[in-house]
Formats: sequence, C-alpha cells, structure tokens
Amino acid sequence: MRKSITITCCCLLMLMTSVKAQNFKPIFNGKNLDGWYLYLQDKRGSNRDSAFLVKDSMLYVTGKSVGYLCTNVPYKNFHLVIEFKWGQKKYPPRLNEKRDSGILYYFSSGSPDKIWPRSFECQIQEGDCGDFWLADSIAITANNKRFMKQRIPKISDHEKPHGEWNTMEVIAVNGKCTHIVNGVVVNEGTEANVREGRIALQTEAAEMYFKNIRLAVL
Repeated sequence: MRKSITITCCCLLMLMTSVKAQNFKPIFNGKNLDGWYLYLQDKRGSNRDSAFLVKDSMLYVTGKSVGYLCTNVPYKNFHLVIEFKWGQKKYPPRLNEKRDSGILYYFSSGSPDKIWPRSFECQIQEGDCGDFWLADSIAITANNKRFMKQRIPKISDHEKPHGEWNTMEVIAVNGKCTHIVNGVVVNEGTEANVREGRIALQTEAAEMYFKNIRLAVL
C-alpha cells in the first residue's frame, strides 16, 4: 500500500511539473462574461441580471440565485486553476446552512441545462472543498470502488479560514480526475465515464468571489 501511494504521488508530481510547462490561459477575462452563458433555476427571475457580476477584475457571485455560469467551449484533458473566497451573505434555502458552490466539469454539450446537469462536481462548500459529487449517471472509480450518483468525500481538509483566498485545481486527463485544494491533493478518481465537456461555476444562495480563472489544455 505504501509503495502504491508513493508511486501515485510521484506520478502526480510528474504531471503537475509537466503542466507548469503548459501555457495557462484565462477563461474569464476580468472585464465581462464573454465566452460564458448563464442558466438559473428561476429563468425569468428578477435576480437573473445580478447573479454573476464583474467587479475589480473578479467574478462576483451575489448568491441571490441558484444556477451556474457555463463556458461555451468544451474541454477534454485540462488543468483548471481557480481562486475563490466566501462573502458574508446567504439566502434561502441556505440561511442556516453552509455556504456552498462548486465547479462542474465534463458537462456534455449533448446534455440539457438543468439543476443540476450531468457532470462531475468539484465541491466548493465550507468544510467540504474537494468532494466529488456525481450528477445524473456520472460515474468514476475511487478507493477501488465504482461510484455513481453520489458524493465521494475528500480525504483531508486544507481550506483556509473564512474570508481568505483559496486555490482550487482540477486536473482531468484520460479519465483520471484530481482535486487539489491549496496545493494538496484531497480527492482522486479514475475511469471517468465522461471525458469531455464544458465547465460551469455554481451559484447556490451564497455570496462569494472567483478570480484568476485559468486553464491549460493538456
């Protein structure tokens, strides 16, 4: 077991080293929402135009809605890096719940928009950053077990205190998906049954900020 863990760590280190040589490019330009589209649970609600705003080169999630901001472009093998921090405000139904958001990826262009679409989720929730959530027949193997339509908890906690910036990374290569929180691998799965699709950022009734959203195609 120890040898297996060592080999896995070495392979990941080699992957991350090779990625550093790749050209990361911003997929959010810090000026507007060009290249993204919005989907909200309440499609005609008054909060539609204020769900995601651009402020000081950051993506501000007001938290007034439930839904997501999604890329127009699908990706296959990639390394995504996002910085985030929580705001203060919460809205129903999360007034007495943890602040919640997430990164959806491999959201197939052939799958319909809905809450929540068929995709892998890298959870961004207070105390649970890095969990897998598998939506709508998405499947992956972790800990020698096949998972579908459920949560796979992270193995350790590396979030920073409320109000500080965190860095979340998702590396997805040939069916292997790795979640990294502040430089530490917290979750990993293989044999993903979907390996190409769009990327979306959730709004789930909690105020938060994203910045430096960048991606390297592998």
